[in-house]
Amino acid sequence: MIISPGRPGKTRVLMHAGECPDVLMARWEAFVAERGPGPLSYHPAWPSVLARGLGHTPFWIEVAEGDRTRGLLPLCFLRTRLFGRFLVGLPYLNYGGALAEDETVARLLVDEAVALADRLEVRFLELRQEHVLDHPALAHRPAEKAYMRLALPGDPETLWTSLSSKVRNQIRKGQKSGLEVTWGGEDQLDAFYEVFCRNMRDLGTPVFGRRLFREAARRFPGLAEFCVVRAGRRPVAAAMLLHGRGVTEVPSAGALREFNHQCANMIMYHNLLERAVAAGQETFDFGRSTPDTPVYRFKKQWGAVPAPAGWRSYVRVGAASELRPDNPRYRHAIRAWQRLPVALTRWVGPAIVRGIP
Repeated sequence: MIISPGRPGKTRVLMHAGECPDVLMARWEAFVAERGPGPLSYHPAWPSVLARGLGHTPFWIEVAEGDRTRGLLPLCFLRTRLFGRFLVGLPYLNYGGALAEDETVARLLVDEAVALADRLEVRFLELRQEHVLDHPALAHRPAEKAYMRLALPGDPETLWTSLSSKVRNQIRKGQKSGLEVTWGGEDQLDAFYEVFCRNMRDLGTPVFGRRLFREAARRFPGLAEFCVVRAGRRPVAAAMLLHGRGVTEVPSAGALREFNHQCANMIMYHNLLERAVAAGQETFDFGRSTPDTPVYRFKKQWGAVPAPAGWRSYVRVGAASELRPDNPRYRHAIRAWQRLPVALTRWVGPAIVRGIP
């Protein structure tokens, strides 16, 4: 752990790197919990999970008064020969950025993050803020995206009646197909990963390594779990669900296209929603989507309502949009990837995707 000398006076800006002691993590967990309801993505242990799962270097910037945390900004440093250097809060997840008591503390956190980005000579610093953070260095705004969120009722019956007749009919069709739904932790990881790898290949996207999901399941037992839908013994749809404080989110999910006629994806998402309701959650977060795309419309049919995302970047070299999958320059690479054997994409994909912010 490296701690900066701090600033004069009672308020100190501290820089922590590497594995942090349990006493610090407990203090940060309490600080995050004090901020009220939020997704599990805000848990301060994520940089450690991403370090073990993806090989990133974890950082935490903290504003403290004595032994009291007033602001926290978890970050990961990505460094690969293929893509270069990046500082992100946080990769893989849809949420991150600064949590602070007030705007003055938030500015101190971002000031230190910008200074760290300069020292590490990254291409850009990206903060995946839920709400817009006003800071002169965060001048770049990514292409429009929206969080898709559904306010959850208190019981599964109300959830069912709130769905459109079209969605209910598709769920019934899947139920009649004899599909079986299983929940679990590491015991369901292999089945989840089998579907996930195939789905990502079909999308033309390099797949994250199995180790990322294993580390998440181990660090957050009961809060990170896998849902697997099977046709007989074959996994045909799967998702990882994260239960936060009042918010359940689904950062990774997919279904095999040849089982679309059996509505495997609809069965899965209905079970994801019921799982969140059973856990007493208030909100289901489907993740970010570009407005008016097929994925956006899929989420909207469940009743999800868009909310603006406040992602911002401090760009030092090039453009933050260069590595986005919707960049036209990657069109041919995506098509070529879709034609590769799944086994090959499982082998080479993790080494590629770990360097993409």
